[in-house]
Formats: sequence, C-alpha cells, structure tokens
Amino acid sequence: MSNSPSLTVVIVNYNVRYFLEQCLLSVRRASEGLSVETIVVDNNSSDDSIVMVGEKFPEVRLIANRDNPGFSKANNQAIRKSEGDYVLLLNPDTVVAEDTFRVVLDYLEDHPRVGGLGARMIDGSGTFLPESKRGFPTPFVAFCKSVGLSRLFPKSRRFNRYHLGYLDEHENHAVDVLAGAFMALRRSVLDEIGLLDETFFMYGEDIDLSYRIVQAGYENHYLADTTIIHYKGESTKKGSLNYVRVFYQAMIIFARKHFQGRRARFFVSMLQVAIYLRAMVTILSNVFRAGILPLLDALLLLGGLFVLKDFWGGYHFGNPDYYGRTFMTFNAPFYTAFWLLSIYLSGGYDRTATPWRLVRGILVGTLVIAAIYGFLDQTLRSSRALILLGMAWAIIGTIGLRMLRQLIRSGSLRFGLPGPTNLAIIGSQEEASRAKMLLQRAEVRKKYQGVILPEETGHATENPAEVYLGTLSRLPDLIRWFGINELIFCLGDVSAKQIINWMDRLGSRMTFKILPEGSESIIGSSSKNTTGELYTIDVRYQIATPANRRNKRVFDLLWVLLLPIWAPVVALRTPGKLPQLVRGWGAVLIGRKTWVGYLPVQPGDPQLPALRPGVISFLVNTGNGAIPDEKTRRRLNRQYAKEYTPERDLRILLNRRF
Repeated sequence: MSNSPSLTVVIVNYNVRYFLEQCLLSVRRASEGLSVETIVVDNNSSDDSIVMVGEKFPEVRLIANRDNPGFSKANNQAIRKSEGDYVLLLNPDTVVAEDTFRVVLDYLEDHPRVGGLGARMIDGSGTFLPESKRGFPTPFVAFCKSVGLSRLFPKSRRFNRYHLGYLDEHENHAVDVLAGAFMALRRSVLDEIGLLDETFFMYGEDIDLSYRIVQAGYENHYLADTTIIHYKGESTKKGSLNYVRVFYQAMIIFARKHFQGRRARFFVSMLQVAIYLRAMVTILSNVFRAGILPLLDALLLLGGLFVLKDFWGGYHFGNPDYYGRTFMTFNAPFYTAFWLLSIYLSGGYDRTATPWRLVRGILVGTLVIAAIYGFLDQTLRSSRALILLGMAWAIIGTIGLRMLRQLIRSGSLRFGLPGPTNLAIIGSQEEASRAKMLLQRAEVRKKYQGVILPEETGHATENPAEVYLGTLSRLPDLIRWFGINELIFCLGDVSAKQIINWMDRLGSRMTFKILPEGSESIIGSSSKNTTGELYTIDVRYQIATPANRRNKRVFDLLWVLLLPIWAPVVALRTPGKLPQLVRGWGAVLIGRKTWVGYLPVQPGDPQLPALRPGVISFLVNTGNGAIPDEKTRRRLNRQYAKEYTPERDLRILLNRRF
C-alpha cells in the first residue's frame, strides 16, 4: 500500500443530491484496496446535499461554499487541499465501475508522458458519448461544429475533428481534449502548468487545461479500457439560449488566451457570429417544434372547410359557389381559431396528448362556435351544417394527422398512449422488495414482470408470492420472452461494472434505472438530452403537470385582457402600486413573467418546478407584516407548488393589496 500511487477524487456538486449519492457509492466501491481520498465541494446547494454527504459518507472531505464560485474555482479549492499523486475531476452525475480507479492508475503509472487521462463514457441509455474524446477547437474545427458539418459527416477526419469521430471508441488513443466530467491528472503536471483557469465559470475549462498539458510537452489519452456512466452529457441544455451564450463565450475566452494576432481576431469574430447563428437556430427550432403541429392542424382545417363549403353548396343548394368569399375570409378562420384554442386548452398539444383530448377539445370548441353563431350578423351566418361537417372533419383530420406522424416516426399508429412498460428488477429478494415498495410509494404505474436474480441462489424458493424470472446470465432471453423494456438494477447486489456492461450491450432500446444501496430514489435517464429521471418518494407538485402549467399561462393571459377592469381597483386601493402592475402587464404578455410567482429565495430551490418570476408573490397576508425567513419561504414555496390550482391564483389576485 505504501508504494502504490494515491488518488484524490474531486467532485463539485450543485443541487444534484440523488446523483451525488449514487456517484459516491460507486466511488466508495472503486476505492477499495487503493489509496484514495474523496473531496466533495458543494457550491451552496439547497437540496440537502451537504446533510446527505455528512450522514452517509463520513469518509468524504466536504467543502461547503456559501455561494456558487463556479466549476473551476471549486475544483481548485479541493486540489489545493488534496494529497494524492493523481487527481481525478469527476462529475456528480456519473457512475464508475469497481475497477475504474485501478485501471486508470495502472495506465498512468505505465505511461509517464500522459498528463491527462479520460475514460469512455456512455449516457443513461447506454449510448456512447462522443465528448469522451475531442480535438482542439481551432477556427476550422469550431466552424465545422458550428455549422453542423461534424454532425453531417461524423466519421470524417476533416469535418469531425471536434469529436474525433474517425477514432474507434473501443480503442485507446492519444487525443487533444479530455472531458471535465472524468479527467484524471498527474499531480506533477498540475504543479508545472497550474490549476484550472478560474476565468472559465462553466464550460471551456477542460479544453483550456487539456491545451496547456499538451503545450507543456505531455499527452492526453482517451482510455477505452474502462467505461463509466455520465447521465447528462454535454448536450443536456443545448436547446437553451443560455447554453449557447455560455458555451461560445467560453470558447471566446479560450481563443483570446491562446491565439495571437489575426488568427485570434478571426477566431473570436467567427465565434461571435456563431453565437448569433446558433441562437437564431435555437429560437427557430424551438418555435418550429412548438408550432408545427398547430400550423399543420390550421392548414388541415382551413383546407377541409374550403372543400366542405363547395360540397355542401352543391349537394344542398345545387350550386358549389353558393357560399361567397366571406366564408373563407371570416367564418373558416373564425371556426379554425376556436377549434385550435379548444384543442390547446384540452391538452391536445401536450406531448402525451390522447385522441380523447382532441375530440374533447373539438367538441367544446364546436359548442362555443355554435353559441357565438347566433350573435353574428345575418350576413356572417353561413350554415350550421358546415359547423357540424367541419367538426367531423376536424376530428377525423387531426387524429389522422397524428396517426400518420406516429407511423412515420415509429411505425405504429398509436399516439398519445405510451406503449406498455414491462418492468423487471435485477437484485436480491430483499432489494427487489425495497424497489417495489419505492415504486408503489412513488405511484409508478408500470407492468411489473418480476425479479431477475444476480446469480443462482436459493432465494427463488423463499417467497412463493414473488415472481422470479431467472438469472442475470440469461438477461437477453428474459427480455425477449417477457417483453421487458425497463430494467431496475439494485446496486447493492449487482456491480456497477456489470450494470455498465449490460447497458452498453443492450443499448437504447431499453430504459435503465439504478437503485443505490440505502437510497430512497431510483435514478436513471433515457437520454443524454434529459436532466435525469427519478422514481422518488419526494412530494409531487401539482404545478408541474402539463395541464396546470397550461392553465397558469391561460390564466395569466386572461388577466392581461382584464387589466382595464383590474387597474382602477388597484388604483383606488393602493395607487402607489399601479406602476408595478402596468410594468408587469407587458412582461406577462410576452411570457417573461407570471402574475403570481414563488417567494424570493437565494440561490433558488432546484427541487421546485421551474416558474417564471412573479409580478407578485403568492403570500397574501403575513399577519403582522413580518417577512418569513429563508427556510420558511422555501417551505411556503413547496406548499404552493404542491397544492397549486388556478383558483388559488385567482384568490390571491382578488385579495392582494399591492
């Protein structure tokens, strides 16, 4: 032990308590028989991460910051206090295999010119993460990535040098850039080149450090001999404008630091253009994803009404041109708008919209149209029959459109109704029973198939009420026989290495989750583009449901329209607050704010569903006017999110004394 190399594992955490717990359990296992110290730097989390580490991992050295100084500065805090011959920068949303640290240390000992070492990474669906190995972002490399050439030609040596797509992911390679999610560094090299550049708050610091390692004459290697899980991947927030801004600003910092003269100016200018181009693409893609289905519905309904007016005119009146131009310039857009609005309010544009939501929305819209029809001027009353025919076409057309869309996507005509989830638990009888209990308490409604034992044991005869499907060695057969498409691994019974190997082998056709030892949450992520999924006994928030989020937005817009009635009341009761109301009106209209929001807390509560800033808070009356302390405000916020209804917002606005 005294002659063996020592390793310091540094984990920077910010509000990912459940992932951190799982990560530390895997680190504990991987540290057995080695000289390893683990340091967690918490950047002012508000999700009880610090309490969890103190209670469950007493061997971990904890640095608790009172603010969020950023990724680089937090890592440097730990490195300065570390003692290992090697330092591993590790993300909290990772799982390492039991032999990962030994494999890494042996490789570094055998390759003294290697200053930095990365590992092969897969996401929570078992898909290889290309950011495991990268090239330096030269102007041409950055250009190819920015305009999408690297995605069009993923195996090209010329166009995909950013992710080095031409290098085999299953072989070890010398590479330019390592990922900060798993970055093993030689202490002597850090002493020579310096620590992470704290100018980088987030993103870019790993590229900068990798570049300085190579500039100092050392090598960075990609190690395929060990594989880890990295749940989120670098693509977690690529759909957000903030990601685009932060990522490319980091690239600009890198360019200004390491390039000189015309090359630097060209690179910076190109990156600045890329920021606007990517931001524009992000906005357009987000608008397209949100608006393409309503737009297709609108075209479908308008086209159908155009055909129906000619059909009904010819059939009933003997004249296809019986209905004049007014029908297509007023009636058809009027009917279409109400049907689309009703579909939206019924949840027909939710990601999991069912045929019934469409039918319900169209029926309600038809009733509204019929009610308004009687108040229209006689010249605008085309025909009740066309309303009914249009309703029938709207139902058939919108459902047919979604069936066609689903057929193109997945080869199935079913939409809105998730396919059957056949779930199996891999673990011992005790851990499987605990997993089932957590699933029940979390109200997870999936078809439970049974338990798959890690190995041949006598457990199968101990509980006749339990369904034992077989052993882990027969997993592919069991999946096929029982139609299993979701697996929960019990980390207390199955090694992390086995889990990683099975995820790698089975790939994205399965959904994987892990139950850490002693944890009350089952953790997983089906895509590198999601932030992770939890089956947890934590409270469920009503404000997070698609229906209530939609209702809140509709409520906001209704109160925007009611401002002429509302404003005089506020002016009479509290005239000094009227400017706040008027300013809030515009922000709510464009979607930057909501009328009723959370109480202000610092730095925020990641456990709560995201909500736009409120023009006012939901706290109507604090009794003697006292302001609740931070802890009480957090508790009140959770209560508001848990019990949210539009009626509650209405009561708050009616009772609020601005």
